[in-house]
Amino acid sequence: MRSWCIPEASARFVAQMEDILAVYQQPYDAKRPQICLDEIHKNLRSIPRGEIPMEKGRPKREDHEYERNGKCALFLAVEPLAGYRQVWVRPQRTMLDFADILKQLVDEVYPEADKIVLVTDNLNIHHTACLYERYSPAEARRIAKKIEWHYTPVHASWLNIAECELSVLKRQCLRAKTPDIATVAKRVVAWAQHRNSKHAGIDWRFTTENARIKLKRLYPVVNVQDST
Repeated sequence: MRSWCIPEASARFVAQMEDILAVYQQPYDAKRPQICLDEIHKNLRSIPRGEIPMEKGRPKREDHEYERNGKCALFLAVEPLAGYRQVWVRPQRTMLDFADILKQLVDEVYPEADKIVLVTDNLNIHHTACLYERYSPAEARRIAKKIEWHYTPVHASWLNIAECELSVLKRQCLRAKTPDIATVAKRVVAWAQHRNSKHAGIDWRFTTENARIKLKRLYPVVNVQDST
């Protein structure tokens, strides 16, 4: 049996869903880049007895035993329409870490943007409050004014395109056991550079019109007589 997270029909759910889908239907605008941001954890594990390199006719082999070295957090921002992504590797996932990444997006990655159109899920650190925890009120407000925030509905983080890109990252880069943060950072930077060099975009095809048909059961039933 497979388990699924099945949301209940509600006006709040469909309102947030249609808001996200409307963002994805907007055309590319360098002054208003559409950025999807999310994060995952990576367990750090070393292989004390090493590995045997790949040989002709035989795959690379490694010992099944390993040592746990804690874990790290990977924050990924992707701009689907531009085929650009960036990954930050941090020892932990905190409100302060998230605030630093927002500041980098505003000041270093997209300094010429009028507004960053940001899509995130509802994790507790994903809030303007993180900026006030990290910076002075004036600085926090300066950064916050450059961000137009859009939240995915609860139980619908699949609407965040960053999850698609994180899935690619995990398959292509994070399957192997990795002993430390430095090694993780080296690998993900190389992965992001390779993807960016190809301008690898994400072809998102699920639209508001699709949602109103395929997810019709999630929409509240409106009494036409009451609405007139």
